[in-house]
Amino acid sequence: MSKANLLDRRQVVATLLANRKDVIAIGGLGASTNDMCAAGDHARNFYLWGGMGGAAMIGLGLALAQPKLPVLVITGDGEMLMGMGSLATIGLQKPANLSIVVLDNEAYGETGGQTSHTSAAADLVGVARACGIKDSRAVTTMAEVEAFAKAVHDVSAGPRFVNVKIDNANLERILPTRDGTYILNRIRGDLGFQPI
Repeated sequence: MSKANLLDRRQVVATLLANRKDVIAIGGLGASTNDMCAAGDHARNFYLWGGMGGAAMIGLGLALAQPKLPVLVITGDGEMLMGMGSLATIGLQKPANLSIVVLDNEAYGETGGQTSHTSAAADLVGVARACGIKDSRAVTTMAEVEAFAKAVHDVSAGPRFVNVKIDNANLERILPTRDGTYILNRIRGDLGFQPI
């Protein structure tokens, strides 16, 4: 990856969530969850702790359960590589209200910064497209991020998938709660359901 013109991960996530309205946002393992919290904690943020590879499938489940609401998955390249099979299920189910954003720094940030497969042969956009997600593309500018943030609200044109090349900055961790019951019940309550 060229180290020039990489996007700032926090700016990307803040832009995606700036005018979120009724968006349900799922943060993948680690840094993407921290980035979501840094952009502002919200009752419709579903933070994923300890479930590497599961963000897209949780997004699929929420999208199918809440078809009138936009669902946005924000995850990293390592987490998406772990859950790559989920793209096939999403491509088959075709939830029109689901958008997936991969923050791709080409590294496994949570385990020490080892180089990930996206730095070489793994083309996540190509995989998503081959799995039937027609609106799959690489995003390289903030103008494209801004346009995508608006498109997330269209619950009739998905699923959509973008891979955003970001810098590999080691940022301060802004940690949301790790209490899974609280996170689950908070989002359920905001959607009008009783706690479990």
